[in-house]
Amino acid sequence: MKKLVYLVFLVLLVFLGLGIACSNPTKEQQAALAAEGYYRHLLAGEYDHFLEGRVGADSLPEDYREQLLTGYRQFMAQQQAKHGGITAVSISNVRTDSLDGYTSVFLLICFGDSTQEEIVVPMVDTGDGRWRMK
Repeated sequence: MKKLVYLVFLVLLVFLGLGIACSNPTKEQQAALAAEGYYRHLLAGEYDHFLEGRVGADSLPEDYREQLLTGYRQFMAQQQAKHGGITAVSISNVRTDSLDGYTSVFLLICFGDSTQEEIVVPMVDTGDGRWRMK
């Protein structure tokens, strides 16, 4: 009986440990989720939020900022005309380059015409707990 209690206690500790480990995403997972989130903003037509995901976006001159937003709108219109729009974005892979100091997030872009494309989004940890596109 005593062995059974110890076994149950050990199993509970293992599951508790796994739960704690799963609740804290790795830096690569954080970068991947941030990149995916920024591209979901792009799909939703929230171009300002997509632009906020870029490194240095907060210090852009207003006219350049407007040019970038116009470019995003044009890009989405092109994708609509060519492929029936972008229907989904998902994380394909993540790799960190410790020498260059950024994490490459591979996103799978799914189009309305059933084609797919994998893109690479370099992500940088800004040091304040946020990840931004390079």
